[in-house]
Amino acid sequence: MKMNNRLLAYVLIVVGLMILIGKFISFGTFVALIMLVFGVKKIQNMETKIGYLLLGVGGTILLLEHLMLFIGIIVLSLLYFYFRSRSIQPHVQAMKRHNLMTSLKWDREPYHLYSQSLWHMVGESDIDLSLAMQEEDETTLLFQGVFGDFDITIPDDVGVEIEATVLFGQIDVAHDRDTGFFNKWTWRSPHYHTCDQRVKIYLSYIIGDVDIRLH
Repeated sequence: MKMNNRLLAYVLIVVGLMILIGKFISFGTFVALIMLVFGVKKIQNMETKIGYLLLGVGGTILLLEHLMLFIGIIVLSLLYFYFRSRSIQPHVQAMKRHNLMTSLKWDREPYHLYSQSLWHMVGESDIDLSLAMQEEDETTLLFQGVFGDFDITIPDDVGVEIEATVLFGQIDVAHDRDTGFFNKWTWRSPHYHTCDQRVKIYLSYIIGDVDIRLH
């Protein structure tokens, strides 16, 4: 029932947008929006392959139909990234990086972890905090982008605080999945303030798939 109500809400949103800006929506845009809606439904039904295919094709059509709008979204995302990185890391000498494509594989061998802010248009991150060698008592990480696939494993002996926001996509926390529009999830380890090692993580993606595993 909940899934059906969500799907109905998505359809109503699409119809509402068409009524508000009807003459500006082409047939291609309409088809793309329908594909995005059914892509979400397929993912909710665990038909992930066809679901992501529909999302990809629908997103590509929207990109071709509204290239300048897409460029504007990227510029706004970059501006938001810099303002937010300054607000959450005001007194930390954190590294700030921006790349078109990023692939982080911090789940294979021990690595040094330090405060940093990273923006990417397309990014894939696999992180296991049990392998991290922290440079600070409290490390602050900001990962933000347009398209993101973020997987992280959190061990019991590290205090972690996470704020994850996905405008369109899904957040999966210990197999508790939430898919749809504007998903936001916040969590803090019960023993956060008593841990010797602490990590604050801020995630923000326009289209994203966030998988958080608690060990």
